[in-house]
Amino acid sequence: MMRLTRRYRFSASHRLHSPVLTEEANQQLYGKCNNPYGHGHDYVLEVTARGPVDQETGLLMRAEVLDTLVERGVLSHFRQSNLNDAAAFQGNCVPTTENLVREIERRLKAGWPAAFAGPWPVLDRVRIQETKRNVFQTTVKQQ
Repeated sequence: MMRLTRRYRFSASHRLHSPVLTEEANQQLYGKCNNPYGHGHDYVLEVTARGPVDQETGLLMRAEVLDTLVERGVLSHFRQSNLNDAAAFQGNCVPTTENLVREIERRLKAGWPAAFAGPWPVLDRVRIQETKRNVFQTTVKQQ
């Protein structure tokens, strides 16, 4: 098995605020991240595909194919946006980076080409760095 990881950058803002909590509880839980005007991050997203190397091409997959999947499914929706405005974060879903990485995984899985002829790599991991000290990762479960 081989893994290919590609790194992407995008900027977005958010406010951490739960509608089921009081103003005081939100401020205590989220601190400065509960600023009513929000705050931004320069996120670093890593997406990993896993699978066999094609014997004819010597490639796991063309990097441009992964780039297109990530652009269409993720970056075009979140780049330069307020995450609170995204459909995924309406209602009671707070746009924490934990929830963001899960939403990115969901979007990538939904757009992943599952019906390709021959062996096709699977989505293996989604990792997002919010700050120099905060990194969140999900290992994708295969069905």
